[in-house]
Amino acid sequence: MTVASMTGYARAEGRDTQGSWVWEGKSVNGRGLELRCKSAPGYDGLEVAAREAAAKRLKRGNVQISLTVRSETEQSQIRVNEAMLEQLLGICRQWQGRFPEITPARMDGLLAIKGVLEPVTEAETGDADTLRAAREGAMKASLEAMLDQLAAMRQVEGTRIGAVLTAQLDEIATLSAKAGECAVLRPEAVRERLRAQVAQVLDAAPTLAEDRIAQEVALIAVKADVREELDRLAAHVAAARDLLAQGGAIGRKLDFLAQEFNREANTLCSKSSDVELTRVGLDLKAVIDQFKEQVQNIE
Repeated sequence: MTVASMTGYARAEGRDTQGSWVWEGKSVNGRGLELRCKSAPGYDGLEVAAREAAAKRLKRGNVQISLTVRSETEQSQIRVNEAMLEQLLGICRQWQGRFPEITPARMDGLLAIKGVLEPVTEAETGDADTLRAAREGAMKASLEAMLDQLAAMRQVEGTRIGAVLTAQLDEIATLSAKAGECAVLRPEAVRERLRAQVAQVLDAAPTLAEDRIAQEVALIAVKADVREELDRLAAHVAAARDLLAQGGAIGRKLDFLAQEFNREANTLCSKSSDVELTRVGLDLKAVIDQFKEQVQNIE
């Protein structure tokens, strides 16, 4: 499986004897999968198909799907929705009787109300059910094509981001190795620093009990040792590489690893008493921040 981004755009068009339609899909980053569908009037039933088809292809992201329909059939015949018009006239008579001072309703105003006048389309001159089913079938095929394009675009973008993440992991590994090679971490340097710090403790409290001295020495040793942080950084790099090789919906796991990277880098900097090691730690933090930013785009 390949790595996919959560960002993408796709468009698919269709046409039949009654007119044309356009499906559009837009996808941006999101914590989970959030689908929003906007269908053309009269085609609300296709929203269910759109949601189901999108959920099969996409795992995360804020996805917006819209359907636009344009009729190209000659609509020379117009009919009146008599039931609706009669209801409106009844309402007008009722209120006119209660409030005679109200200006009577005009027929042109009533006919302008949405739904009173209806076009007679080609679908109503033939087998309406058959034509409707055929059109919706063609629309669903266009929807599938649009979603395939959207998923493909997200994968192309994901491949590009995956290459960036791999390069950043290489840099994290290089900086971690560089931190381990700092002179301050060499055994002789660690021993000399411990001797100096223990001497400072004894000078400050010459009557300190032996067990307390042992505790202070252990504490100083723990604060001076960053090997554990470097080992965990190496383990996190290996885990991130495995996830990228695995592919699929790995964004949440990579985001967790990015937080772990940052935690180890912060600890390394807080323990550092050397300018060189601190500089490497800050470089690590910068790369890890860039890594975390890119991970936010991964599905």
